[in-house]
Amino acid sequence: MSAPIRVVVVDDDPMVRTGLRLILGGNSGIEIVAEAVDGQDAVQVVTRTRPDVVLMDIRMPRRDGLSATVELLALSDPPRILVLTTFDTDELVLKALRAGAAGFLLKDTPPAQLVQAVRSVAAGQPSLSPSVTAQLIAALAHPETIEAESSRVQAQARLADLTERELEVAQAVGRGHSNSEIAAELFMSVATVKAHVGRLFTKLGVDNRVQIAILVNDADK
Repeated sequence: MSAPIRVVVVDDDPMVRTGLRLILGGNSGIEIVAEAVDGQDAVQVVTRTRPDVVLMDIRMPRRDGLSATVELLALSDPPRILVLTTFDTDELVLKALRAGAAGFLLKDTPPAQLVQAVRSVAAGQPSLSPSVTAQLIAALAHPETIEAESSRVQAQARLADLTERELEVAQAVGRGHSNSEIAAELFMSVATVKAHVGRLFTKLGVDNRVQIAILVNDADK
C-alpha cells in the first residue's frame, strides 16, 4: 500500500479545523498530521512536520495565509497548498494562484469534493471549485476589472457604516458641491453640514473632501 497523504490544516477557527479533520481523517489514504491557527503558526508546523498538502485559510490574525503560502513554497521540498476560504473574489483567487497555490476551494465545498481536491493536488493536479474557475477565466479575460472591483467593494464597505444623512452629505461631496450648496440641497444649515463633514473624516478615515469624493465614486462604479 502507498503511504497516506499527510495533511496540515491551517485555520484560526477551531470549529473549521475540527470539521476538516472529521471530513478528511475518516478517509483511507489521508492522514491529518497537525493543525495550525494562523500563517505564522503554519510556517513553524509545516517546517516541522513536512506534510504533502496544506489546507490554508486566507484571512487569519497575526499572519494571513497568502504570505505564509509564499514562504512555504520557498522551502526546498514544499508542500502543495490548497487554499480554503469563505471568500471567492477575483482578487483573492489571483493572489493565491500567483503565490503558487495548487488549488482554491470555498469552505462550503461538499465533503466528497474536498477529499478529491486533496487527492488531486497531492498528485500534482490543480483543483479549483467551479465558481472560482469561472471567475478566474473572466478575470484573465478582463484583467483591468480586478482592481476596480476590489476598490468598489472596499469603498461600499466603508460607506456602509454611515448614517443615511451622512451618506447623503458624502454623496453631495462626491458631486463636488460646496458646504453652502449641500446645505441648500439637503435643507440644513451650513454649520450642520460642516459637522457632518467632520464626522465623515473620522468615520471614513480620510483627511480631506477629495478622499471622500474618491470613495463615493469608487462605490458607484
